[in-house]
Amino acid sequence: MPHQGKRDHRTSVRTGAGRRQWAWLGVGALVAGGLVTAVVLAVLPARTPDGVGPDGRTSDRAVAARATAAEAFPGGLARQPSAVNQAARQAAEARADGRDTTAARIDVIADEAVATWLTDPSERATAQTVRRVVRSAEQQDRTPVFVLYAIPDRDCGSYSAGGTSDDAYLPWVRSAVRAMAGSHAVVLVEPDSIAQIHVCERLGHDRLRLLDRAVDELAGHGLTVYLDGGNEDRVPVATMADWLRRAGVDRTQGFATNVSNFYRVDQERAYADRLADAVGDDPHYVIDVSRNGQGWRGTWCNPAGAGLGQAPHVTRGTTRLDALLWVKTPGLSDGTCNGGPAAGRWWESYALALVEHRVRD
Repeated sequence: MPHQGKRDHRTSVRTGAGRRQWAWLGVGALVAGGLVTAVVLAVLPARTPDGVGPDGRTSDRAVAARATAAEAFPGGLARQPSAVNQAARQAAEARADGRDTTAARIDVIADEAVATWLTDPSERATAQTVRRVVRSAEQQDRTPVFVLYAIPDRDCGSYSAGGTSDDAYLPWVRSAVRAMAGSHAVVLVEPDSIAQIHVCERLGHDRLRLLDRAVDELAGHGLTVYLDGGNEDRVPVATMADWLRRAGVDRTQGFATNVSNFYRVDQERAYADRLADAVGDDPHYVIDVSRNGQGWRGTWCNPAGAGLGQAPHVTRGTTRLDALLWVKTPGLSDGTCNGGPAAGRWWESYALALVEHRVRD
């Protein structure tokens, strides 16, 4: 499925029964007249042995107070630096070859804020990418968006197979967290990782426990975290809600939908609202609109006739929808289907078709 080669939140928690442990959650707030550092001391619950109660909910855990959209994405969405902006590199190459018209069309993609996917199992390479993107976002005074995509048995061995080994995943997550800690980055955790349990039974509860532990690693570092909530046509809402709870969604901002997919915003909002109601505790959500400009085209894998969706932006925060994002990088193949190259490879003709069929604001 998807492949790429989701601040001061005034954090508060509601704790369950059991032993308590202290943790510092420190954030800085810049106000007129000087820098004020606000440090919030929160009481967090101890883990249960497996972290899951008999009803499927995480037990004895803190429930995060959700941020507003503006708090989750301070300053708005940051654009990628040129070093990691794949569309910008392709546009530059086209110009160097004298193909100015092609370059201008690719610029339509390159000029938007696109999420940065972290797919390399190397801790060092991942940290370098994160630091580069974070520095650029700080210069823009905007929020970077990262996608963690290196879970073991990624894509259940399909087009985007890969990821880390079982024992390397959490250290890899920690390396990424160290590099982005305090940056107020938004982190979308492992697209497809939950929904694929529906068709790849071997993933099972071990996958949910691993994601739950990854949420633990991400928590308390000034990051806004969204788990992956699939999309309207994959997993029954009640099942997905149960799996999200088991994966630790109660300790995140919420979930993402439509990642690397093509469903219209109105469809995904209706699904996401049903899912949020089923999850409980009022999770927020974001929707990937990078390629949904023409709606569902009959397949998730390089469908013909797809177009860019509306420009990515943060919402006004009057609903649970925090932002419409370009999560998938438009122009990267979904896999060797419908004439595409390997997953995560640039496919110029497809990128140009996405621009041609884009939504006109």
